[in-house]
Amino acid sequence: MKIACVFLLVALVPLAHSRLHIQNGHFVLNGQRVFLSGGNLPWMSYAYDFGDGQWQRNKNRIEPEFKKLHDAGGNSMRLWIHIQGETTPAFNDQGFVTGPDKQGTMLDDMKDLLDTAKKYNILVFPCLWNAAVNQDSHNRLDGLIKDQHKLQSYIDKALKPIVNHVKGHVALGGWDLMNEPEGMMIPDKHNAEKCYDTTALKNSGAGWAGNKYLYQDILRFLNWQADAIKTTDPGALVTMGVWNPKSNTDHFNMNNHYSDHCLRLAGGKQKGVFDFYQFHSYSWQGKWDEVAPFTHQASDYGLHKPIVVGEFWEQDGGGMTITQMFNYVYNHGYAGAWSWHLVQRGDNQRKGITNIKDKTSNGKIPISL
Repeated sequence: MKIACVFLLVALVPLAHSRLHIQNGHFVLNGQRVFLSGGNLPWMSYAYDFGDGQWQRNKNRIEPEFKKLHDAGGNSMRLWIHIQGETTPAFNDQGFVTGPDKQGTMLDDMKDLLDTAKKYNILVFPCLWNAAVNQDSHNRLDGLIKDQHKLQSYIDKALKPIVNHVKGHVALGGWDLMNEPEGMMIPDKHNAEKCYDTTALKNSGAGWAGNKYLYQDILRFLNWQADAIKTTDPGALVTMGVWNPKSNTDHFNMNNHYSDHCLRLAGGKQKGVFDFYQFHSYSWQGKWDEVAPFTHQASDYGLHKPIVVGEFWEQDGGGMTITQMFNYVYNHGYAGAWSWHLVQRGDNQRKGITNIKDKTSNGKIPISL
């Protein structure tokens, strides 16, 4: 009888590491090395997918995309959440955050999103903010980046409640803090501290959406959010998507602005660092630049953390087909591949996803949540 009781207790204890984590430089799920394969479903209605009752209007459009991704052999999806604060979180007239949203549905929206993804064995990576365009006419995102008090209001009133509501969910792959902050970065700005110096980004394309922010501001913005997430959910993974590896490596005569050192220097919070890096990559006039992931091994960047190639597509693929691109990422030491994007070019993207689904040498792809 005593033995039976002990067995029952053991059976009721959840397995350790039953959610995605990083071990020895690789993604691991349920004791097996995993390669993240999937794509971006950035939005159905730009900035109007979550919160204020919007998820229930969009769920019947997004859920079929989970099924199609699963049927193609994929395991992960990146979605955009706040974007530039158009509808979430809730702001007052002074630009301070007062809650996750105005109508009180945001927390359950995020939980239902993850529950829906779990049905199809898909890991979700919510991307909170976007800096690739500048349509922040209300200056909500601008206030969070520049004003520490406003940023703290977002962390206390929205970010921590959201993270707390879904923490530990097996379908939550990780948090993506921002899409391409280099879009509104001030390039060619000299600073004696290399974390903040952008002279190496002169004529790189950085700042295409407006020369608005110094790296000090962006790095603090990221460091504080990463710290808040990990304080609230110690098992959560955190990343951020750079427009090009040029801003995320100390090799190739560049500066890694997103190193642990740079994030902590700018924000002062020890937990506010990234668990893995995420590169975006598009060719220009049919050619890859000198740092493109599709011309290098992952190890060439000297980062010692997993790297996901988080945006790419055949249209600007340097002459490569989508199947060649997925295979290249899988076979050259990267930890994942998310194409852009599953709504606009879903049939094409899923061809690449299907092509690698049975590979195992760099991690298995089918998962069970």
